[in-house]
Amino acid sequence: MTLPPKLDGPDDARWTLLLSHGAGASTASSFFDEFCGYLLKKGPEIGGLRVARFDFPYMEKWAITGRRHPPDRMPILQQAYREAVGALTIEHEHLVIGGKSMGGRVASLIANDLKVAGLVCLGYPFHPRGQPEKLRTAHLERLSLRALICQGTRDPMGSMEDVEGYHLSPMIGFEWLPDGDHDLVPRKRSGHTRAGNFDTAATAIIRFVGALNRPDY
Repeated sequence: MTLPPKLDGPDDARWTLLLSHGAGASTASSFFDEFCGYLLKKGPEIGGLRVARFDFPYMEKWAITGRRHPPDRMPILQQAYREAVGALTIEHEHLVIGGKSMGGRVASLIANDLKVAGLVCLGYPFHPRGQPEKLRTAHLERLSLRALICQGTRDPMGSMEDVEGYHLSPMIGFEWLPDGDHDLVPRKRSGHTRAGNFDTAATAIIRFVGALNRPDY
């Protein structure tokens, strides 16, 4: 049984964004602490945003034992995500789901069934590192809800150049972070900064979520 999500933000927020982590670090990581801070600061622009975070079972076990565990199999990950959604007392039309890397992939696989308002992915793993021929995009061709993917332009699991050749649902939009890697972080010599890319991604997410109720979006 997955532990209930950790909640940050006002209880009366209009929107809730549920996020989970990538394969190698939990939602208690510095990435999540920093990025969620950007989101929460911008939340009042859309009537308030509550950010919910949860860890998959293998990561909970890792935290207890102190020993590294491999990710659970995909059916277990999907069930854990469904349980996290079920633990939130919020109408699905005001719930956006997603996550970083693997967490975003899991959310994208169940998003159509859950009938949530939207999907947000941070660094989507379009293929395993170093194996661009092994695409994880078949379900993204059929995605029927609005989605935003925030992706570094040089992400080794799906760069801008890679993604331009994919066939994806027209419901998916992108926010490309200049010179960003899989953690959205640019190289120092690029002239861009981690803070700048995080702020840009958070702004894009707030804009995306705030527009979800607009009939013309």
